[in-house]
Amino acid sequence: MEEPRIGVYICWCGTNIAKMVDVEAVASEVSSMPHVVLAKNYKYMCSDPGQELIIKDIKVHNLNRVIVAACSPRIHELTFRTACEKAGINPYLFEMANIREQDSWVHTDRSEATKKAIDLVIAAIRRVRFHEALEKRSVSVNPATLVIGGGIAGMTASLEIAASGKQVYLVEKADHLGGMVAQLDLTFPHLSSAQQIIHPLIQRVKNNPNIKVFLNTQIQQVHGYIGNFNTTILQNGNESVEIEFGNIIAAVGLKPFDPVVIPEYGYKKIPDVVTSVEFEQMLLSGLIQTSEGKDPRNVAIIHCVGSRNKKFHEYCSRVCCMTALKYVHQIRAALPDANIFEVYADMRAYGKGHEEFYAHTTHKQIIFLMFDQQTGLPRIRKAGAADKCNIIIEMDELLSGISIEVPVDMVVLMTNMEAHDDVKEVVRSIGVSLCGNQFFIEKHPKLDPVATTTGGVYIVGGCQGPKDIPDSVSQARAAAARILATIAQESVPVEVTTAQVNELLCCGCQTCVRVCPYSAVSYDESKKSSVVNEVLCKGCGTCGAACPAGAIKCKHFTDSQILAEIEGIMSLSYKY
Repeated sequence: MEEPRIGVYICWCGTNIAKMVDVEAVASEVSSMPHVVLAKNYKYMCSDPGQELIIKDIKVHNLNRVIVAACSPRIHELTFRTACEKAGINPYLFEMANIREQDSWVHTDRSEATKKAIDLVIAAIRRVRFHEALEKRSVSVNPATLVIGGGIAGMTASLEIAASGKQVYLVEKADHLGGMVAQLDLTFPHLSSAQQIIHPLIQRVKNNPNIKVFLNTQIQQVHGYIGNFNTTILQNGNESVEIEFGNIIAAVGLKPFDPVVIPEYGYKKIPDVVTSVEFEQMLLSGLIQTSEGKDPRNVAIIHCVGSRNKKFHEYCSRVCCMTALKYVHQIRAALPDANIFEVYADMRAYGKGHEEFYAHTTHKQIIFLMFDQQTGLPRIRKAGAADKCNIIIEMDELLSGISIEVPVDMVVLMTNMEAHDDVKEVVRSIGVSLCGNQFFIEKHPKLDPVATTTGGVYIVGGCQGPKDIPDSVSQARAAAARILATIAQESVPVEVTTAQVNELLCCGCQTCVRVCPYSAVSYDESKKSSVVNEVLCKGCGTCGAACPAGAIKCKHFTDSQILAEIEGIMSLSYKY
C-alpha cells in the first residue's frame, strides 16, 4: 500500500461556515498531522476555481488522498469525487467532512464550533488513510418503461418517453384514464377548461403506438434492478401478462378524504352538504341546485376539511384554497344574486399567479369568515322550519371574536387529498418508502425530487405530496428526461460501496436475508452461505450491523475506516 499523501481543503461557504468557524485556524491545526501534505482554505470549494485548485494540487504535489471540509456530502460529494477523477486519482480516495450542517449551522459559540470543526477534519484524515480504490460498475438498460398511474402526470411522462420511440407500459387500476383532472370542470388560476386539457391528452396516449395501455390492471411484485426489471400484471382480476422494462415511474396520485368521519359537518346526514368532488360534478353538468331542485341563495365553502388537523391529517393539501376561490367565480357566474361565504382557517396562495387570483376573487362580493382549527371546527346543523334556509353553520368567528350563525342552502366541503388505500402494496411492490403522511419519499427533496433511493424508480405527481397540475406535469417531464438520459447511454452506473460476505465466517443464520431492505441478500444452499447481489445492494450497512458472526463488511465502510474515524473525532482529548 502506497504511503498516503493527503490534501485537506477547508471551505468558507461564503459566511455559512466562516462566520461561526475560524477556517484558517482549522487549516493551520491539521496541517501538521501525519501524512498531510498541505491544508488550504478557500471561499467556495465547490466553485470551478475551487475544484481547479484541488486538481492542480493533486498533480503538483502528487496527492493520493483528498479531504474537503464543507457542507453535507449529499450535496457536493459527487462534485469533488469528479474533480479527483479528473486529476487522475480514484474518486473513492476522497473523504468529505460536514462542518456546515453538523457544525456551523447548529452552534453559537465560535470557539467551540472551531474546535468541533478540527475534530471532524481530523476524523476524516484518520479515516481516509484506510480508503481503498473502488472500481465503477454499470449494467445495461432495457429501453422500455413501466408507468403506474394514468392521471395527468402518468400520461405526460408516457408521452414524453414514447415521443423518443421507446416502449411504454402504462398501467391504470381504474377502467379509464385521466385521474383526478378528468373529474374537474375548470382549473385555477386562469379558469381554463380541465376537460379541454385532459381529453386530448387521453386520445394522444391511446393513439400512440409506443404506449401500451392496461386498464383495470394491478401490478404484482416487481423483480430485478435498475435497467432490468420484470413483473407480472393482472388484468381484470384474472389475466396475467409478463413485462420487462428498465425504469419505473410511479404516478398513482391521491384520493379525496371522506369527511363522514367529521361529525361537526354532518356529511351524508344533512342534505346539501357536499364534497368538492361532488360539487365539481354539478359544475360539469352545468347545474348548481339543492337536493330539492332549487337554486341555492346562500352557499358556504368550508376549507381544510381533513387537512391541517391533528385528528385527521396535519399536512396542507395545497390545492384546496385555490379550488375554493375558483368555485367563487363559478358560483357567481351561475348564480349572480347568491351570497357566498368562504369559511377558512388560513388562505394559502403560494403558486404562480395564485396571490393575484386571490386578490381578484375578493372583489366578487363574497364574505370571508375565519375559524381556528385548534379551538373548534364550524358546526353544521339542519335548519328549522322558520329559518328560511336549509342549513345553519355555527362557528366561532376568529376575526370578529364572536360566535355567529350563518344561514345557507348549500355547503361545499373542501376535502383533503390523501393516499390511496392500497398505497402500501404499491410501494412494497416497487421497493420505495413512505413518509408519515403516506406519501412516497424522494431521494432528496431539493437535489433529486423525482428519484427514489431505489435506482430506476421515479415518483411524480400527487403520490409524492399534494400538488397542482403544473407541478405534476413538471415532475413528469423531469422523470421522463432522467429516464431518456439513461436509455440514451445504454448503461447505467450501479452502487460500488456494496456489502461482501466472507463465506468462511458466515454461520448461515440468514439474519442478513431478513433485514435487507433491498432484497439484495440471498442464501446459497450449496455454499451454506449468504450471497449479496451487488447490483441490488445499496450499501446501507443494515446486513453488516445485524450479522452476529461479523461475516459481512461493506466496501468504503470497513471496520478499520470507521474505528479510525471514531478515534479521530476524539483526538483533541489526547492530541492524536
